[in-house]
Amino acid sequence: ASLFGGAGAVLAIGGAASTAGERGRMSHAVTARAYSSGISIGQKNVSQLESAMTRPIVGQASRCKSTAATANAAGTKKGFVAWYESHLDSSPVRTKMITGSLLWGLGDFVAQLVPHFFFGDEDESDKKDNANGNSAAKPFVYDYARTGRAVFFGFAVHAPLSHVHFNFLEWMTVRGGFQGLSVPIFKTVMEQFVYWSWFSNSLYHGAMGAMQGLTAQQCYDRIADVLWDTQKAQWVFWIPVQLLNFNFVPVRHQLNVVLLTSVVWTALLSAWYPPAEEGKSEENTKVIETIDESAINDKKKVD
Repeated sequence: ASLFGGAGAVLAIGGAASTAGERGRMSHAVTARAYSSGISIGQKNVSQLESAMTRPIVGQASRCKSTAATANAAGTKKGFVAWYESHLDSSPVRTKMITGSLLWGLGDFVAQLVPHFFFGDEDESDKKDNANGNSAAKPFVYDYARTGRAVFFGFAVHAPLSHVHFNFLEWMTVRGGFQGLSVPIFKTVMEQFVYWSWFSNSLYHGAMGAMQGLTAQQCYDRIADVLWDTQKAQWVFWIPVQLLNFNFVPVRHQLNVVLLTSVVWTALLSAWYPPAEEGKSEENTKVIETIDESAINDKKKVD
């Protein structure tokens, strides 16, 4: 009787296996082993054995689902980094140009807001009005053209040239056989004192003036007026940044560090040396022309 009971259990569990997947197949195997060993087993015992054997599988499946969810979450967090890295590999210059335009624009945006809302940006006429009792606050007017110039400079000028600059520095370092701490020191000295800082700062002031419509002579005068002060500020700000950048950051990402840090630097540069307002430039030009005409007339009278 017990033997026939075992056979009946085999048939019952075997039928369930066709519809219950892995769970049914395992219970069928349990019952088959019991039948082959001549053990009396009923439906209740089969259920108990089935539950005991499938519980670890269910727990393992839950852990697998939890692990997969964690992996998906991590993948989502790293999604932007992986996306940016793929573009940096396939189109390094174009990717850096787009990044440079966005961050230079952000830097000029900050440069326009910070002086007005935190330090005040009164010119001499405003100070005279305030001294005379006309203390009406000057409304803030955002200069979109100025930001557009910064975006264009970051996109078309600074980013592609900086890409060449950083690769050239790496080439010189390898050719020179520099290793260890001598690498960041060599790169920083070459960049800040030999060629790059002088060139990039002159290019910035000249390009900003040219995009404002200044003549070549006016751009040259502007560079001559502010370059030395810009260099001194650059050495204070950028030497510590670049020593760390050249020492800890791979070459392919060194420009990105500079671009991110340039948000602060551009803000400082724009605040210290803002582009001349177009109206004031035209007014100054007319004054100069008037003075020149007066001098010529006086000379004629003397003659």
